[in-house]
Amino acid sequence: MSSDAYDYEALGLVAGLEIHQQLDTETKLFCESPTELREPEESDRTISRFLHPTKSELGELDDAALEESRVDREFEYLAYDSTCLVEEDDEPPTEVDGEALSVAMQIASLLDMEIVDQLHVMRKLVIDGSNTSGFQRSMLLGQEGEIETSEGLVSIVDLLLEEESAQRVEEYDGGVRYSLDRLGIALVEIGTGPDIRSPAQAKEAAKRIGMLLRSTGKVKRGLGTIRQDVNVSIEEGARVEIKGVQALDQIDEIVRLEVGRQSELLDIADELQARDASVGDTQDVTNVFEDTDSGVIGGALGDGGKVTAVPLFGFDGLVGREIQPDRRLGTEFSDHAKRNGAGGIFHTDELPAYGVTDDEVAALRDAVDAGDEDAVAIVAADAETADLAIEAVAERAETAIEGVPEETRDATDEGTTRYLRPLPGAARMYPETDVPPVEPDPSEIDEPELLTEKVDRYQDEFGLDSGLAEQVAYGRRMPLFEEAVDRGIDPTFAASVLESTVTELRRDDVPVENIADAHFLAVFDLVADDELAKEGVNDVLTVLAEQQDLTAEAAIEEAGLGGVDDEEVREIIAGVVERNADQVAEEGMGAFSGLMGECMAELRGKADGDTVSDVLREEIGKRS
Repeated sequence: MSSDAYDYEALGLVAGLEIHQQLDTETKLFCESPTELREPEESDRTISRFLHPTKSELGELDDAALEESRVDREFEYLAYDSTCLVEEDDEPPTEVDGEALSVAMQIASLLDMEIVDQLHVMRKLVIDGSNTSGFQRSMLLGQEGEIETSEGLVSIVDLLLEEESAQRVEEYDGGVRYSLDRLGIALVEIGTGPDIRSPAQAKEAAKRIGMLLRSTGKVKRGLGTIRQDVNVSIEEGARVEIKGVQALDQIDEIVRLEVGRQSELLDIADELQARDASVGDTQDVTNVFEDTDSGVIGGALGDGGKVTAVPLFGFDGLVGREIQPDRRLGTEFSDHAKRNGAGGIFHTDELPAYGVTDDEVAALRDAVDAGDEDAVAIVAADAETADLAIEAVAERAETAIEGVPEETRDATDEGTTRYLRPLPGAARMYPETDVPPVEPDPSEIDEPELLTEKVDRYQDEFGLDSGLAEQVAYGRRMPLFEEAVDRGIDPTFAASVLESTVTELRRDDVPVENIADAHFLAVFDLVADDELAKEGVNDVLTVLAEQQDLTAEAAIEEAGLGGVDDEEVREIIAGVVERNADQVAEEGMGAFSGLMGECMAELRGKADGDTVSDVLREEIGKRS
């Protein structure tokens, strides 16, 4: 369904954003560990934790934490020589990092926010294992800001400065493995008000905030360094928080598809209510499948498991109804079963299939007293998991009769979403006792030049065309470009190398992320000093990407581009002309284009193109 198929105003669409951006500081928010990421195999030690929910100061348990605790898992953490006892939760945190605080205040200023008089560090309960302590440290820094969009102002409700979570490496039987390299990196969380009224406005607002963040020059770039959560609801629907949207271009599609999901769920609820639908008691139906040919069910029973079922009275034909592309109401049920450890569910809207026969379906219906207008969902797993999972399915079916449940969902690569957990509540926040309050000084804020302003300046001051100016200004190497220009490097040359050349090398599978800023600057200086032809830059950068320990001068030698003087250049070009003497005699200067390519190929970047052109014209002139 296209975006034009929905009347968002009539549907009462309300959306808001939560943007999480890592800051590019030297050290972490509450300790002196560097903010570099490591490879898991570089870990030199591991620690393990088992986490459980605790009550807030008011004696309340958070629903999201409580559900997470139902799955008994071990959490293993990879530690490194670059991580410390704070990340391992074996030492109290230090004071708030001054650099992170300064950058966060700069961001608050760009968002026209009021900075608070005093920062108080809070603990936010998190027991999915992503924090060794079981909580995340967070502090409110700014309030009451706004940004402009073409569809109107969007308020910025708050800006939080907090610590990044640990990075999930892999899941294993009975547990999850995390890496501590990311844990504790300074992060800002920016929350908008519920002012967004269309998918396009959601994308525009996120793009505007992203531009302001990158304008500081102090935010990390690359996959996983920025995440957008989207809160979406429609009239008669419910607030749904969609987590982990990493691609900016996906935001409008995610909002559109969530509007469609809620609309479909409301239609299903209307139909279920019209049918006077209900959810029956869960039952053990293992005996129905004792001789089954289904590999999934047979495998579970062979391991000593069981099959549990829940009758869904009045649900026939609706469990299999599509609510998002390739996702049905039954997929929603399955998400809840998976959250409790099961591999998924089967339901009668899709059976017989997967080795389940017509006779088994009939016997299943008889076992739970389900008629033709009813559906049945089943789970096959070990006894404990089967019981937990089918109860979760039954609970989700109950909410299907009511309408749209409030919940937290996870974004998929296709723009759809899947159930993650209940919405968190206020019970997850309580004061941090180990870090003293901080009084920020807004007078220290140095407001940066916006990226949009940089684009204009690069065109006016450096003569870059609009496309290249935008590429450089919005690119991750913008600070490097400005440093190169400050050193006297030709702006167009520096911009072309940092954007066009790097893109070209990346397409050729050159690991350009390995090239240090110092290497780029050294290459620029060698070109400026006529020690390296521009045509040799690609080869030298390729060597540096693959051998980071080399100097730029050594990379020139490694690439075979060193030691060619003017006389040798002339000899090589004269040789090319001599080999093509007949063509030169016949065409004169008309042979120039073809011979130029041959000369450049033979010199392989050892001489500048302008020099080669001048010498070649001279040599052709001598023979024509």
